[in-house]
Amino acid sequence: MNRLTLISLQILVAVVTLVFWHIASTTTLIGNPKTISFFFAEPLAVGKRMVQWFMEGSIWYHLGITLTEAALAFVIGSLGGVIIGFWFARKPLLAAVFDPYVKAANALPRVVLAPIFALWLGLGIWSKVALGVTLVFFIVFFNVYQGVKEVSPAVLSNARMLGMNERQLLRHVYMPSALSWMFSSLHTSVGFAVVGAVVGEYLGSAAGLGYLIHEAESVFDVTGVFAGMFVLMGFVILVDWLVTLVENRLLVWRPRTSVISSR
Repeated sequence: MNRLTLISLQILVAVVTLVFWHIASTTTLIGNPKTISFFFAEPLAVGKRMVQWFMEGSIWYHLGITLTEAALAFVIGSLGGVIIGFWFARKPLLAAVFDPYVKAANALPRVVLAPIFALWLGLGIWSKVALGVTLVFFIVFFNVYQGVKEVSPAVLSNARMLGMNERQLLRHVYMPSALSWMFSSLHTSVGFAVVGAVVGEYLGSAAGLGYLIHEAESVFDVTGVFAGMFVLMGFVILVDWLVTLVENRLLVWRPRTSVISSR
């Protein structure tokens, strides 16, 4: 399947969904349109609200706050996950000692941590960043740890026979092995970094997309809620696309297993 066909199918799914949503919320074909539009809004109204936000410029401040929080959470959580994941994978005794504590920390519900971070760090951006870090860190950590552990013993033995030291092993053996796992986790982490920021804003803030969604929800403005969610999804897709570009640049040696052909 070529790229143009794939993109066309992806657009078709979105168009079909929007058409179905429009028909359900404006006609009696599915049910009472007033009831449906009350709970799910109307796609045209949601689109108009989004255009209004961007034309007025009111969305940029809130979007900037959320993206700043998400970016900080993504960078800090990813770096921490990569460094500690490599460290634990190369130190089996250390990993064994801390294994139950890592699993226990990962099992904690993140929503429960949000009020605690707000208490410790206040209602500024850092309480949201901390919540996002807890979501991103464990995803990256477990993937990097597993990626390093999956290195073939035969490859390691051959590399050592060729005289590679630890630094060379890290650069030429461990890093390439872990990169695929790491980027796989980064795609998921992008969304979770935004989730952490938005959930933190939803629970207590004076700005951000989570704040906008919470304010719209508090007055039963379903159109505003959906508009905020669509803006959020759009920017997550954009950031994920940027991560994909970096991944393709760094992993040029990886065999193509995608359904997309170059033709």
